[in-house]
Amino acid sequence: MEFVALVLLIVAIVYVVLGIKFIPQQQVYVVERLGKFDRTLDAGVRLVWPVIERVRAKVDLRLLQIDIEPQNVITKDNVGVTIDSTVFYQVTDAKQATYSVASLYDAISNICKSAMRQSIGKMVLDETLDGREKIAADIRTALDDATANWGIRIERVEILDIEPPEDIRQAMNLQMTAERRKRAAVLEAEGQKQSAILQAEGEKQSAILRAEGEKEARIREAEGIRVAQELEAKGRAEAIRLVAEAEKERIQRLVEAGLDPNVLAYRSFEALEKLAEGESNTVFVPASAADVLASAGALATMMKDKGQKKE
Repeated sequence: MEFVALVLLIVAIVYVVLGIKFIPQQQVYVVERLGKFDRTLDAGVRLVWPVIERVRAKVDLRLLQIDIEPQNVITKDNVGVTIDSTVFYQVTDAKQATYSVASLYDAISNICKSAMRQSIGKMVLDETLDGREKIAADIRTALDDATANWGIRIERVEILDIEPPEDIRQAMNLQMTAERRKRAAVLEAEGQKQSAILQAEGEKQSAILRAEGEKEARIREAEGIRVAQELEAKGRAEAIRLVAEAEKERIQRLVEAGLDPNVLAYRSFEALEKLAEGESNTVFVPASAADVLASAGALATMMKDKGQKKE
């Protein structure tokens, strides 16, 4: 009897131990009881009764990736291209993700392939090569519509590569090479044009500055000559005026001394002759100085007459 009890105790302990489950973080266990969904178990230590309960599925709640195998798709202009893509999704409802579709991986892959054919079949080759975002958006829309009740959320669809046929690639490479050479030639010509413009502009500015400098130099030189001539003429005129004034004063003194008027006139003409004997060949005689010397005789005569009347 004690042996039977011990055996039953050992069986019970083993039964309980077998039912203990350690569920990792970011995972959910879907549990069935007697073949029917019963509950989901979150992360932690959980108990599942053996024989009557079983773990139907272990669902990962992290962001998952499905790599779609490369597909050969025909474009609108009948060119075959090979497209490589990938889909990122996340489970939001473990029960629906387990029971709504038999194989989640195959279902998503097949929907992605179908949507890819439909999207690319509406595009020509050039649109396909430049339309990765549009193709991805079309696939994302098709997946969202199909997986609305699957308990998953499509996060992102990426078009990894679009590979045209070999002959198309060779033609594209030749076109790209010709386009690069064309751009290089255009840039070189533009550079030469800018260089010539800058050089001509520099020469123009240099010529303008040089002409302005020469003009300014000539103006300053002419201004200097004019000022020098004016100063020289003023100096000579002033010298003649001073000489005439001095001669006038001398004659007046001679008159006061009682000299003959004829002698005074003679002395006046001697003064003019002395002015003409200067170093310069040209003598400028102001009208005032000539009037003074010319009237010196008359002045002397008037003064002489006044003297005689007084006597």
